[in-house]
Amino acid sequence: MIIDEIQKAPKLLDVVHRKIEESSLIFILTSSSARKLKRGAANLLAGRAFVFHLYPLLANELSDRFDLNRALLFGTLPAVWNFTEDLDRRRFLKSYSNTYLKEEVWGEQLVRDIEPFRRFLQVAAQQHGQIINYSKISRDVGVDDSTVKSYFSILEDTLVGFYLPAYSGSERKQLKSAPKFYLFDNGVRRALSGLVNYELTPGSSEYGVAFEQLVICEIMRRISYLEFDLHFSYLATEGGSEIDLVITKGKRTLALVEIKSARRISIPDDLKHLRGFKDDFKKALHLCLYNGDIALEEDGIQVLPWLQGVERILKAISPI
Repeated sequence: MIIDEIQKAPKLLDVVHRKIEESSLIFILTSSSARKLKRGAANLLAGRAFVFHLYPLLANELSDRFDLNRALLFGTLPAVWNFTEDLDRRRFLKSYSNTYLKEEVWGEQLVRDIEPFRRFLQVAAQQHGQIINYSKISRDVGVDDSTVKSYFSILEDTLVGFYLPAYSGSERKQLKSAPKFYLFDNGVRRALSGLVNYELTPGSSEYGVAFEQLVICEIMRRISYLEFDLHFSYLATEGGSEIDLVITKGKRTLALVEIKSARRISIPDDLKHLRGFKDDFKKALHLCLYNGDIALEEDGIQVLPWLQGVERILKAISPI
């Protein structure tokens, strides 16, 4: 038995619980928000249900249909890839974003006043992938810091975005501690920020933001589907050095990943941050994933085309 959007009828979970105990029925329950279930003290079937996350399409799922430029422009929600015209893709993403505002947030009374939250969504989309500055965002939106934090929690609980925490395992460098926040899909992010009608120019900051989001999500989602028990963070020092993605298991750092949207890598400039952390993480895999086609190695740092780099990470961290 399949029940879609179970958060809209949380009392059904008591029925599901009873039927699991009484019969051999197998239930598949889907939900786009855990917030209402948590708030209403719903029966979360602890010990009786497995929890899985279903993400937008991955590059390896699209296989030969995958097109990098389309994924950067419009994201990888399944519906986007069923349209044949870009105009329809833009219309869908605008409608999706508007529906989310009305149905998921306002309709389920997750916020009392929709207008500040609407402004927050645009600001959050524009600052996607940056270190969160709650005070600055609160000034831009016109609400206090605690309200901004609750807005971010709503996005996380409704699976519209996720935190990437700051790495905190190094005692040798002064590290930044505030998290970053990423929206779950490039197309939705561009629709919320008002950019979905505009093309992407390689080399621009917007292109770099979209490429970084795509690669980070591809890595994290592939690992999630494989059910590897790993932790993700970013690493940045007060001096300006930064690593886009750090993959750890317990206290052991497995990989440091720099992401570059350029078609060509400039050595040594593009590898200087990875070089700066080599002595701190001698046993970790040091990778630079970029938008080019040539694989090479420089001073123990592997420079790989991004899809090849994803496969290299999966092979390196596999527990088997």
